[in-house]
Amino acid sequence: MVTEDEIEQVAKLMKIEVYDHKEFVEKVHVMLNYFEILDSAGVEDEEITMRDVSLSSLREDKHIPFEDNLIEKLNNYKGSYIRAPKMV
Repeated sequence: MVTEDEIEQVAKLMKIEVYDHKEFVEKVHVMLNYFEILDSAGVEDEEITMRDVSLSSLREDKHIPFEDNLIEKLNNYKGSYIRAPKMV
């Protein structure tokens, strides 16, 4: 089980402010329960199938330089930083 204290500790490590830790406890429990369902699926004996692709059929990886400075064309570009949208 995840506690409010653990949520608070993780938030501090991630350097984010979380005002209501109780809100996230249930969300984390739902995620962990889903991972338990995936773990119990019992697919250890399943064979993984992959398609063989020859290297000659892949495109050549080459650098194509771009002339314009794209970062200056961003709507939220302010000098030396980019303003990101608010997280809700």
